Amino acid sequence: MSKLLKGLYGLNVAGGLLYLAICVPAYLAGHPLYPGQAMLAGQVVAGIVLALLPLGLERLFHFGFPGLLKVIYECFILASVLLGTGMQFYNIPYWDKFLHLFSAALLGGLGLAIFMALTPKEQRSKIDPRLLAIFAVSFGVLLGVFWEFYEFTGDGLFGMNMQRYASGHTLLAGRAALMDTMGDLFADVFGAVLLGLATFFGVRRDSRWLETFMFTKR
Repeated sequence: MSKLLKGLYGLNVAGGLLYLAICVPAYLAGHPLYPGQAMLAGQVVAGIVLALLPLGLERLFHFGFPGLLKVIYECFILASVLLGTGMQFYNIPYWDKFLHLFSAALLGGLGLAIFMALTPKEQRSKIDPRLLAIFAVSFGVLLGVFWEFYEFTGDGLFGMNMQRYASGHTLLAGRAALMDTMGDLFADVFGAVLLGLATFFGVRRDSRWLETFMFTKR
């Protein structure tokens, strides 16, 4: 796990820096490699910061995130920022939906970590696996809904078209205008349900399975 995590840190940071080293000079020379290159470069910089954020929080507050969650998080940052935004992989069909599925499972796992941190140790083995599964699904889907609120707000204030309500300069209408948002929500639910099922069967087999999603003290 440690080697995998270090490799993902390296991909996010070194990959981001390499992207900037190639794309920024091309942009300054008047030959941008991608449309909207300045904004893309800014988002890649933000992606590098986000990739290092777990390390910074752990050192600042002297605790450790669950190792599995860190691996999933770094994969998500790589796929969504450097590849998705910086290299325009979002133009690949269903790339966005794949990330929503992925992120819902990640957020459901974060919900389990918070749940376990707030539950006294002596009570953890007594928790019904069905309750844990329902909580994981609900937490993942809830944050997915909050993300759609964010996209809706950004579209309204800045015309960012994150919810794909327009095609070029043409506003979509009816069902077509809802397809992106509803597809995102379906992916959120599906990803959270997958984690919920894994939680139910994992805990029913062995309550120590939950240790996968526990914070550690340092």
